[in-house]
Amino acid sequence: MSTLGLSPLRGLAKLRQARTRRFSSYDRTGGNDDRFHIERGKTEVIAEHAGTGIITHIWATLACESENFLRKITLRAYWDGETEPSIEAPIGDFFGMGHGRTANYASLPMQASPEDGKAFNCYFPMPFGSHMKLTVTNEAEHDLLFYYYVDLELHEKLEEDMGRFHAQYRQSRPEGMSDEGLTNEQYLFGGENVDGKENYTILEAEGRGHYVGVLYSVYSRRRSEVWDWYGEGDDMIFIDGEPGLSVPDTVRKPDPRIGPKATLIEPRDESAPGVNDAWPPTLHGTGTEDYFNTAWCPTQDYSAPYHGIIAAGGSNWTEPVTLYRWHIEDPAIFHKRIRVTIEHGHANRRSDDVSSVGFWYQAEPHKPFGKFPDVAERVPTFRRPFKEMEIAVKKARG
Repeated sequence: MSTLGLSPLRGLAKLRQARTRRFSSYDRTGGNDDRFHIERGKTEVIAEHAGTGIITHIWATLACESENFLRKITLRAYWDGETEPSIEAPIGDFFGMGHGRTANYASLPMQASPEDGKAFNCYFPMPFGSHMKLTVTNEAEHDLLFYYYVDLELHEKLEEDMGRFHAQYRQSRPEGMSDEGLTNEQYLFGGENVDGKENYTILEAEGRGHYVGVLYSVYSRRRSEVWDWYGEGDDMIFIDGEPGLSVPDTVRKPDPRIGPKATLIEPRDESAPGVNDAWPPTLHGTGTEDYFNTAWCPTQDYSAPYHGIIAAGGSNWTEPVTLYRWHIEDPAIFHKRIRVTIEHGHANRRSDDVSSVGFWYQAEPHKPFGKFPDVAERVPTFRRPFKEMEIAVKKARG
């Protein structure tokens, strides 16, 4: 019996047949200009190889004079000659904190390191069978200085059942509902969601594979003078048209501040073959902070191998929030299709800015992602005086 796979450290003793290679932005003249100069409006290939292998690590850091440039630079990857990208995301959102900003954090597959989270690292393995290509597109107003490594192994052939790595950026400002005529408790905690149709979609894929995680960003659009928790929305993951498991319900004691007891939702099959809307969802969670493995409306930054809070949102969650959850020990496996969703506030009542990068592996070909948001749509629109918050607080306090 082999014990090499019991842990990453145990596996280091196993001798390997692969050849180690690297693409990087080193100065080809032998000088010290160790970066690519990517002009505005240009797309440059940063790695390309015909053959078989596995990307094992990507490191990058960027410099650009344009405001919010991390939302204006797009990373794409193509596997095995496909014309549709398998990775497509603003580079800041792909590696860590969204909102065109950076912050330090450390997880197992992704990290953003000092100074101030500006050193991006990805350790997700990315296999390819016959060809790979990575590109960077600069849609900022100024030229981009792009420093990078792409470390990889070259192989004679891949092991069987090696899925291809995928990452897709999505964003939305859902309509939500007005809080007029409702108490704050009724707005944040009341209402029922009986089908998940209005949930925010993190990922929708077809084929065979497994979902391995998400970087999830929220910016509150509601400005309340009272407690204003953004994250009461449940995660709901629909897999292969199959309903989830549950035990008989316990006695429910409804909160009189919210409303009367609602009617139980009866289990149901998907409405039509392939719609993937059976109820209850295959995986049904209990709240945004619960899905991200935290609790009780967190206000603290936190980094762990499989989950964390890169930015907790500041006072009353009025500042940008970014969370992550990696399904490394518990991937969500699908054989036909998967739809990963989360409510935007309980019963989808909130209309905050929401964005995400969903990560998964699957057999190719994959379902095309659809239109990538235009650069003007991707740029965050913070309410002022967010950028000068410390100055504004000092002025307000005299």
